[in-house]
Amino acid sequence: MKLLDFKTLSPIDYGLLVVFILYIVFPVSTPSWFVPYVDSPLGLVFMFTVTISLFVYTHPLLGILYIFVAYELLRRNHYAAPSSQIPVGTMHMATRVPKPLPSQSEKDAELQSMNHSKGPSLEEEVISVRAPIGKGDLPGAMVQTTFQPVAEKSSVGASMF
Repeated sequence: MKLLDFKTLSPIDYGLLVVFILYIVFPVSTPSWFVPYVDSPLGLVFMFTVTISLFVYTHPLLGILYIFVAYELLRRNHYAAPSSQIPVGTMHMATRVPKPLPSQSEKDAELQSMNHSKGPSLEEEVISVRAPIGKGDLPGAMVQTTFQPVAEKSSVGASMF
């Protein structure tokens, strides 16, 4: 069986075998300058090409081991930054002191300055001109009208059901 035949391995294959095993066993972190290259589509195509070429031109054990190396490289390369309230654009600036939060009274004053009163609305003006109550009379005085809101006989034409 060719997979377990170590006599066909060259010294370079032995070196790669040792490097691959050491990378898998020990928690070697990916250098920060190398992270963008591994995450790019070109980096993934390169890893796929290396895997295929290891299977074709070297011992199949190196190809199988490289699959695990590529998996570990991608897993170790995955970096999720901790959530921060500092915007990403200013994260590396030397002066990133946050501004103090305004008090509620300062917020109220700012909102009041934005929403100042402009006088009576159109509806209030029309009511003040046309409303019959409140012109010279006492406030709350009753006005006599000819309109009667309740009909005297409400059962005309209605069934007793």
